[in-house]
Amino acid sequence: MHELSIATAIVEQADEAARAEGTGAVSVVTVRVGELAGVVPDALSFAFEVAREGTALAGARLVVEQVTAHAYCVPCDTEFPVGMPPFFWCPHCDRPSRDLRSGRELEITAIEPAPLPAP
Repeated sequence: MHELSIATAIVEQADEAARAEGTGAVSVVTVRVGELAGVVPDALSFAFEVAREGTALAGARLVVEQVTAHAYCVPCDTEFPVGMPPFFWCPHCDRPSRDLRSGRELEITAIEPAPLPAP
């Protein structure tokens, strides 16, 4: 399950970013995962729970935003979903497309610090 190595990298990067901002703990990490990224969102969420233990993200929640894969057809100036498994044939002009516009994303988009404890 390669999602565990991805989750570990997310925890490490989020922890590093939180430390750079002077935050002691993280409450939420948001990631964008493209439909063609080869990552199973449920497996990533489970792996995140394992990877976060013993870190500044121990109580953090992972929010996965799924990104639909879209291709662009130059001849008819149309963007269309490619589906899963991907089909890069334009449904409007019946020509193949080589221009993938979205769907391969795998990125951290937000890291929310944990609220400070009340004095």
